[in-house]
Amino acid sequence: MKRRGQGFTFSFVLMFLMALVLAGCGSNNNAASNATEAPAATNAGTTTEAATTEPAAEKPTVAFVYIGPPGDGGYTYQHDQGRLYMEKELGIKADFVENVPESADAERIITELAQSHDIVFTTSFGYMDFTLSVAGKFPNVKFLHASGYKTAENMGTYFGKNYQASYLSGIAAGKMTKNNHLGYVGAFPISEVIYNLNAFTLGAQSVNPDIKVDVVWTNTWYDPATERQAAISLLDKGADVLLAYQDSPATLQAAKERGAFAGGNDSDMSKYAPDNYLTNPVWNWGPYYVKAVQSVMDGTWKSEQYSGDMADGMVELAPFGNKVPDDVSQLVEAAKAKIISGELDVFTGPISDNKGNVVVQEGQKLTLEEVLSMEWLAKGVIGTISK
Repeated sequence: MKRRGQGFTFSFVLMFLMALVLAGCGSNNNAASNATEAPAATNAGTTTEAATTEPAAEKPTVAFVYIGPPGDGGYTYQHDQGRLYMEKELGIKADFVENVPESADAERIITELAQSHDIVFTTSFGYMDFTLSVAGKFPNVKFLHASGYKTAENMGTYFGKNYQASYLSGIAAGKMTKNNHLGYVGAFPISEVIYNLNAFTLGAQSVNPDIKVDVVWTNTWYDPATERQAAISLLDKGADVLLAYQDSPATLQAAKERGAFAGGNDSDMSKYAPDNYLTNPVWNWGPYYVKAVQSVMDGTWKSEQYSGDMADGMVELAPFGNKVPDDVSQLVEAAKAKIISGELDVFTGPISDNKGNVVVQEGQKLTLEEVLSMEWLAKGVIGTISK
């Protein structure tokens, strides 16, 4: 006879055991799910992060010091175009300070920039000593100075043989003049301007030996009113083709009013007077700025005195004006090809100065150092080097 109690207990125990088994199976299934799904999600997150997160390349902070405003249409404009090119190529936003005088103010501004930048470009000759002074105080900053000749371990220089393009401009002027009388508006009587004036003269004389070149010094880089007056004084003397080593198009604009031809400097200025425009040297700074900044990023930068030319593209010749005949432009282009190939060297003797002294013997060529330290005026130049 079965006891109800015994039967109930067995059934209960049996049901209880089955429940435990089922519960255990359910627990194990959930545990397995957690063991496989949760780690998979964690691993997926780790894998994605490793594949997409890379340390960003550190980019240097860069600053420029300008002698004039970027809107001068000439020298500073070209440097600013170079800055913009560098920014685009390297993805770097650079700072600049414009209208910085070549005085103690320059040293103050360069010092301020050095406190917050890795690279400082100082773009005018008169900044040389100030740049050198600041470089000595900030050994971890790289300084690059345009047109100078002093260097330090953390300071280099850069410029180019723009006299090659001045020589070509002289060829054009020598063919376009009607009275063999040219004019040159020079900024300062320093070597940089002197060798460009001499190259212009030699280029003109290579196609017209009777050429004379009147020079007027303005003692300013950017002062349109002063440049204009200097140009007018040359036109009053009878010069019918002008070239200006200045930072504005004022000389070209003055020539237009008199119906004369003229060229400026540093950039293509044809838009200011297309029918009176000759041509002139043009700077192309962008590729150099990219190269210099990239070398700092790569850790390969070293102090040097870099000199670009027409062959590497730092120096160019602006397009000819509307009324420069094809035969003139073709003559200039032929000479340009010889300069680029190395067949034609601008300062090859014999060359005499305007006092009758032979300064370069026949067959000899001036070294770059001799060109950069030039302190004489070529035969045919009417003027003196004021001290």
